Amino acid sequence: MADKNNPWGNNKGNNKGNNRGSGKKTSNPTNINDARKKRDEPNLDDLLRHAQNNLNDMIPGNFGGGAIGIGLGVLLLVLFVTLCTYIVKPGEQAVVQQFGAWERTKSQEGLSFKLPWPIETVTTVNVNEIRRMNIGFLEGFRGSNQVRDIAEESLMLTSDRNIVDIDLVIQWNIKSAEDFLFNIKDQEATIKKVAESAIREEVGKTNMFPIITTDRGAVADEAKKIIQDNLDEYNSGVNITQVLIQTAEVHPDVQQAFQDVQSAKQDAEDTQNRARAYREDILPKARGAAKQLIQQAKAYEESTVAKSTGDADRFNSIYQAYLGGQDVTKKRIYLETMEEVLKNAQKIILDSNGNGSGVVPYLPLNELKPAAQSSSAPRK
Repeated sequence: MADKNNPWGNNKGNNKGNNRGSGKKTSNPTNINDARKKRDEPNLDDLLRHAQNNLNDMIPGNFGGGAIGIGLGVLLLVLFVTLCTYIVKPGEQAVVQQFGAWERTKSQEGLSFKLPWPIETVTTVNVNEIRRMNIGFLEGFRGSNQVRDIAEESLMLTSDRNIVDIDLVIQWNIKSAEDFLFNIKDQEATIKKVAESAIREEVGKTNMFPIITTDRGAVADEAKKIIQDNLDEYNSGVNITQVLIQTAEVHPDVQQAFQDVQSAKQDAEDTQNRARAYREDILPKARGAAKQLIQQAKAYEESTVAKSTGDADRFNSIYQAYLGGQDVTKKRIYLETMEEVLKNAQKIILDSNGNGSGVVPYLPLNELKPAAQSSSAPRK
């Protein structure tokens, strides 16, 4: 007879393990949901076990079923690892495409999962690798260490209408894998064309001599900036790390003429240097001599003015004395003047007031004549 509290009856044998027929109620709905989630999640071990059991049932007499099941499980595991997993190595980015469209980019290294092909595909790109590109020359020509010049890439026109032969090295890496893969086509060719355009633009704004001598580094830096700006406009995902002008020379056809011009410039520079050295040597001497003449002139001026002032003061004092005693002053002036005039003359003094006025004086004229001639001779 059926139990009123149990609408399913009390057949414990037929309802063994059935919760709905046990009459028990679940007190926590969250546990039921968790259990349902765990039940709905696929378990690789359960799948392999069910596949092995089904394969065993398909084999007549269960002949060799265990070994075949293990082999099938291993095969399924290999297929799962091959189709649904991928590894991101250090310095790489993995770009995942779903039905050909970009889905996500994974940069964290390690093992990751994806849907099997053809639903999702993965492309890994090494973003830390420094790549190198040569412009104007080719290395390893014909499997050797020879370098072959590429004239259509290396010959460039400068602002002063000269032709230079430039070999350029570009070093670059990838900063965004999805931009690098999807925004530009034929990435290396695009980078090369942009680099050629940038270096020709910068060389065309610069004279030849600075390029082949001391300013090639500045030209390379400006070219790097132009290349990076253009690639950023394309959203290329490329980062230019270095631009190096390896060689910069004049065109071989005009090498000799260029050497002659440089020799002439060197001679002109040497001449200018000698002229500057002579100028630096003669100018201080001339300035010193000029200062010396100026000082001498000032000294002469001061002495002349002082002498003239003294003479004027002396004349004024004599004049004042003359006004006070004219006879005495006249006599003193007369005596001073005669002393000045006759100080070097041969003199004979006759006393007209002495005795013996009737005696004829003796004058030694023969002795006085040579003395007079010697005293009148000009001094050397």
